[in-house]
Amino acid sequence: MMNTQRPLRSASCILLALIVTLALVPGASAQSTFKTLHKFTLTDPAGTQPNSLIFDQAGNLYGTTVSSVFKLTPNADGSWSESVLYSFTNCSIGCDVTAGVTFGAAGILYGTTARGGANSSGTVFSLTPNLDGSWTESVLYSFGATAVDGIYPYAGLIIDQAGNLFGTTGEGGASGGGGTVFELSPNTNGTWKESVLHSFDYFTFPEANLVMDSAGNLYSTTTWGGDGCCGVVFKLSPNSDGTWTEQILYSFLGGSDGGNPFGSLIFDQAGNLYGMTLSGGINLSSCDSGCGVAFQLSPNLDGTWQENVLHSFCSVSGCRDGGDGLATPGTFTNGALVFDQGGNLYGTTWAGGAYGWGVVFKLGLASNSKWKGRVLHAFMNDPGSKPFDGLIFDGAGNLYGTTVGDGRSSYGSVFELTP
Repeated sequence: MMNTQRPLRSASCILLALIVTLALVPGASAQSTFKTLHKFTLTDPAGTQPNSLIFDQAGNLYGTTVSSVFKLTPNADGSWSESVLYSFTNCSIGCDVTAGVTFGAAGILYGTTARGGANSSGTVFSLTPNLDGSWTESVLYSFGATAVDGIYPYAGLIIDQAGNLFGTTGEGGASGGGGTVFELSPNTNGTWKESVLHSFDYFTFPEANLVMDSAGNLYSTTTWGGDGCCGVVFKLSPNSDGTWTEQILYSFLGGSDGGNPFGSLIFDQAGNLYGMTLSGGINLSSCDSGCGVAFQLSPNLDGTWQENVLHSFCSVSGCRDGGDGLATPGTFTNGALVFDQGGNLYGTTWAGGAYGWGVVFKLGLASNSKWKGRVLHAFMNDPGSKPFDGLIFDGAGNLYGTTVGDGRSSYGSVFELTP
C-alpha cells in the first residue's frame, strides 16, 4: 500500500477536508533559492515516492522510496549521484516503505516497512554497511506474530543510547486494535525482543514518529481518539517495574484548536512541544472542516499542558490570517516542523499555494508577538509536487526535503531550498 493512498479512517468526528482550493498567493519568495537535486521516474532504480531524509557526517543524504533505501552523494559540480542501498523486491522480507530511516551505531540504518514480512503485517529492518560498499539487510522483527504485538508500522524509528529502538504501529494491540507503541531490544545472540509499551483503543491510530526527552519519556500523536475524537498528543513515562504510564497532554476538539494531528512533534529548548494538525483552525470557511493549525503545547506547573495555536492555515486569499496561502499541513505525512537557529519554524503543506501542489513555509514571530506565515516556495508539479514529509537543515542553513509527485506526470523529487 503506498503512502500517498493511505486513507484516514472514518470516525464520529468531522470528516477531513482532503481537497483544498488553490491559494491565490505569489509563488516562491525572491529571497529563496530552490534547486531539484534528484527527480524520480518510473524507471528509476530507487523507485518512486520518496519519504523523509537524513544526513550522514560526510554530507550525504539517505532516504527511502516506497520500494527501496537510497543514498544521494554530492558531486564537485553541484550535481548529486544516486545509489540504491537496498530494494524491497520480496514482500516476504518487507514491502511498502512509508517512513525514512535512522542511523544507529557503526553506521547501521534502521527502518520499517508497513507491509510484508513473515506475517504480512510489516517489519523492522536494519541495513549494515560492508567494507566493499554493499549493504546487508536483516529483518529484526515481523509484526503480527501474536494477536497483540501490533501491525502496520507506518512511522519510522528512534533509537536510545543503549541501542533500543522505539516506534508505533498504526493498528493492532491489546485494547481494540487502535495501534501500539513498541520497543525492540537487542539480545546477546543477535536477535531482537519486541515489547509493547502501550496499546491504544479502537479508532486511535498512532502513525507519527516518536520523540524522546532527556528523562526517557516518549511523546507523539494519534490521528483520532481523545475527548473530541479528533486526536491527541500523548506522553508515555517508564515506571520502575518496566511498565509505562500514558498521559494525554491534549485532546483536540476539531474547532479553532485544530483536529487530527498526523505528523511528528518537536521540542524547543524550554520543553515546549510543536506540531501540526490536518483539520480545524479559525479559517473554517476556507475548507469544509478547516485547513489545520500549527500549535505549541506548554507544560504547566500542575502537570497539565496548555495549547497555543501559532497559525491557522488558509487555502484562499482574504482569510482572517491575511491570506498567506498556507494550505492543509501534512496530509498523509510523517513529517514535522523544524526550527532554525533563530527560533523560526519551517514546514510543508501537501496542497495549496499558487499552483495547488503544496508549499514550503516559514513561521516566525512578528513584532506584535504573534506568529506570521510566509511561503518560501510554491510547487508547480515540475518536477515535484505534494511534499508530504518534513524538512531537514544542513550546517549552512539550507533546507532539504522530498515530494512524492502526482503519480501521473511526476513521481517524486529531492530538493534543496536556501531560505
